[in-house]
Amino acid sequence: MTSSQSQAPAARRIAWSNGLQNIADELVSAKTILPWIFGAAGVPHVFTALLVPIRESGSMLPQAALTPWVSIHAARKRLWLVGSVGQGLCALGLAAAALLTKSWFLGVLSIVVLGFLSIFRALCSITGKDVQGRTISKGSRGLVTGRAAQIGGAGTLITGVTLALFSPVPNWALALVLGCGAIFWLLAAEIFRGIREPVPDTDTPERGIDKHWLTDTWRLYSQEADFRAFVNVRALMLITALSTSFIVALASSSGHSALSGLAGFVLASGMASLIGGRISGIWSDRSSKDVMSAGALAASLTLLGVIACAAWAPAAVNAWALPLGFFLVNLAHTFIRVARKTYVVDMASGDRRTQYVGAANTMMGLILLVLGAISAAVALAGPIATLLFFACVGLFGSYRARALKDVSAPV
Repeated sequence: MTSSQSQAPAARRIAWSNGLQNIADELVSAKTILPWIFGAAGVPHVFTALLVPIRESGSMLPQAALTPWVSIHAARKRLWLVGSVGQGLCALGLAAAALLTKSWFLGVLSIVVLGFLSIFRALCSITGKDVQGRTISKGSRGLVTGRAAQIGGAGTLITGVTLALFSPVPNWALALVLGCGAIFWLLAAEIFRGIREPVPDTDTPERGIDKHWLTDTWRLYSQEADFRAFVNVRALMLITALSTSFIVALASSSGHSALSGLAGFVLASGMASLIGGRISGIWSDRSSKDVMSAGALAASLTLLGVIACAAWAPAAVNAWALPLGFFLVNLAHTFIRVARKTYVVDMASGDRRTQYVGAANTMMGLILLVLGAISAAVALAGPIATLLFFACVGLFGSYRARALKDVSAPV
C-alpha cells in the first residue's frame, strides 16, 4: 500500500468526483425535483409512485448480476467513467422530456430513462468502491467518503437557497436544474479519469454475465456469517431513508407547511450532508459499526420525539419540532450512509469486495421492496403508527450493529 502522501491526489479526486455525483443525485432526485416537475406537468400519480422504487431498487437489484462482468475487467476506473457519463446523458434526456412533454407521456419517458440511469448508477456503485479500496488505505477511506458527502451537501445547500429565493420555480427552470445535474456527472467523470488505479496482474476470466448470480448471492449470504450480519444490519438501517416522507405527511396533516416546499426538502438534505459528512467520515475510520449503531439510535429517538410532539405538544412547538425532526433524521442518515460504505470497503479486498458490494446491494434492493410494502400496510393506520414502527426497527438495528465485527480500525 502506498504512503498517505502518494494517496493524496487520488483521495482528492475520489472525494470531488463522488461529491459532484452526490450533488447531481440531489438535482435529479426522485424524492424532490422529479415529483415536483410531475405535479406541475399534470403527470398521473401512478408515475410519481414509481419514481423512488425505480430509482432506488433499480440501482441495487442489478449489481449481483453485473458483478461477474465487472470482475473480468482488471481496471475498474473505466467502468466507473462509463457509469458516470451514462448517468449524465440520462439526466439530459430527463431535462429534455421535462421541457418538451407533459402528462402521461412525460411520465412514461421519465420512468424509462430513470431506469437506465439507475443501471449506470449501479455500475458506479460497484466499481467506485473497488477503485477506492485499491488507492486509499484502510483508516482513511471513511474520511474520503465523508468529504464527498460534505461537497455534495454544500452544493445541495446552494441549490436549496437558490430555489427558495426564486420560489415559485417555473417548470423550465426545473428542467434546467436537471441539465445542471447532467453537467455535474460529466465533470465527475473528468475528475475521476485522472486517478492512477493500481491494476492487479491477473488472468482475465471468460467474458459474460454468470447465469447463476442469484444462487451465488444467496450462497454468499447463507454461508458467510460476517457478510450476512452486515446485510441484516444494513436492512434495518433503511428506516432513515423511508421515514422522512412520513414526517412530511405528518407535518402536512397537522397544518404545518415548513416542509411542504421544494426548497425546504433540498435545504434540509444539503445541510445534513454538509454538517455530518466530515465528522461521520472521521468516526467511521475508527469504528464504522459504532457509527451505524449510533446513527440508528439517534434516528429512532428522533422519531419517538416527533411522535410525542405530534400527539401531545401544542401547535407552536410542532411548528419547529417537526421540521427539526426531519433534519435530524436526515443527519442520522448521512452518518449511517458514510459508515456502511466504509464498512463494506474495509471488510474485504480485491474481487471479494466486488462480490460483497454487488450481492449486498442486490439484496438491499429486494429488501427495500419488501420493507416498503410492509410500511405501506402499516401506513394504513396513519403516519404516527408508521413512524413508531420505524423507530422500533431502528432500535433493534442499533443493537445489532454493535455486534458486528469491527473491520475499520486502522491497521
